[in-house]
Amino acid sequence: MKFYKVAKYNLALAFTVFSITGKAEDVLHYEASAFAGTGSGKFAPYYISSLEHGRFTQADNVRLEASFWKDVDYEKRFSYGFGADVIGGYASSVAYERYSAETESWFSHKESPSSVWLQQLYGELKFRGVFAQLGLKEQNSALLNQRLSSGDLIESGNTRPMLQARAGFWDFQNIPFTNGWLQISGEGAFGYMADDGWWKNHYNYYGNHITTHQLYNYKRVYFRTKPSKPFSVIFGMQAAAVFGGTTKWYYNGELTRTQSHPKSLKYFVKMLFPMEDGGEGFYSGNHLGSWDIRGRYRLKNGDELFAYTSWLWDDGSGIGKLNGFDGLWGIEYKASRPGYISGVVAEYFDFTNQSGPIHFNPGDYDGCTLPGHVSGADDYYNNASYNAYAYFGMALGTPVMMSPIYNLDGNPNFVANAVRGFHIGLEGNITPSLDYRVKGGYRKAWGTPFNMLPRPIHLTSVMLEAGWHPATVNGLTINAKVELDRGNMPENAFGILVGVRYDGLFNF
Repeated sequence: MKFYKVAKYNLALAFTVFSITGKAEDVLHYEASAFAGTGSGKFAPYYISSLEHGRFTQADNVRLEASFWKDVDYEKRFSYGFGADVIGGYASSVAYERYSAETESWFSHKESPSSVWLQQLYGELKFRGVFAQLGLKEQNSALLNQRLSSGDLIESGNTRPMLQARAGFWDFQNIPFTNGWLQISGEGAFGYMADDGWWKNHYNYYGNHITTHQLYNYKRVYFRTKPSKPFSVIFGMQAAAVFGGTTKWYYNGELTRTQSHPKSLKYFVKMLFPMEDGGEGFYSGNHLGSWDIRGRYRLKNGDELFAYTSWLWDDGSGIGKLNGFDGLWGIEYKASRPGYISGVVAEYFDFTNQSGPIHFNPGDYDGCTLPGHVSGADDYYNNASYNAYAYFGMALGTPVMMSPIYNLDGNPNFVANAVRGFHIGLEGNITPSLDYRVKGGYRKAWGTPFNMLPRPIHLTSVMLEAGWHPATVNGLTINAKVELDRGNMPENAFGILVGVRYDGLFNF
């Protein structure tokens, strides 16, 4: 609750400063929206729910949302911003299975999202090239096109915002003595994962484990060659970690072990600079990340072409790229001005190698005399001591791996992370007032390195979105999405989502 108190204090302080120092160029934005959707399945179709910051997960939704915010002015040496966003309404429920140790039997119970929740509440400051941010704020991919991509592998904007303290460079900054030929960008964050209730309500209490009161750490460092040149490259690494909290292990419905993970200041430092911890854990916390490379070529007419790859890692072997072709591979076209086709993304993803199916280390067994070790069976997004890499049931990373929210048997893990497929995104303007977006793709999964499925699962998805901005009503947008899913990852589904949004601003 301390995070909420600090965030409220920062927001109140920002309002006070704004009222005292507000100038003619200061702008307060506001937005109100209403959305309604329905579908033939238990959940919202894949693309309608993905990369929407956890707004729409169920088949039937009626949502009202109100927000206001002040943007940071990056042209000023010092600037500040703040915002708040509230969502409320109705969503259909889904039945999950749970085991009762008292009756030694399974039963079904229904779960649905909260009727009202705080989506965003934050304050932020910027001074020269650095920023600091506190509270709930939606985070998007730092590398990919958020509207057209299948999703970032580490922070994709696929789930609700997390309570965080975040700081870093607000954009790429010139590295001294390179004459602008090399720039650096990076940021770090610590957060509190406030989704204990979700895990408790959806877990089956039969097998595996559940962890509460987890903490989160994120860090990123990117380098970029001179962007004013026709050809420029971004390269670097993202890394995330989950630590702290208390884990309870269950076997055949019986609680077998409870462990409290350390979260002292020393362990906060270990998240920033991972160090061997000894014992079974080797390293404190659950660490994962990606190596990222993105090249850009600017054509003479201003249009841009991109090629990029993101290599997921879940341990040292992945960092050393011993997990084969695993990763996200994509190309993108971005037009310099609106047109029938203003942006195109095509991606291929493959997570089937996972450094091989076997993991062995002599240190795991007392008295073992076998030499060397085999570092495999990465089991992406899953961990033996912490919850799966998800928040409120939705993947924090790429949504192409079917999130735990879809496990109707109450399994808390990603059950199909050995997956490969392709994705295409396309957008443009039919008229100055009418735009469109198309997303489609195919995924096929075989299970995990430890638990292969009896037979593969798959899904083919196509979504069409249209947005109308009436020229006679400035700030009004009418939006509609239609999607068809075919397969069992998790289900066949047809869905529609329509909405009305109005945004405006106050000038001071």
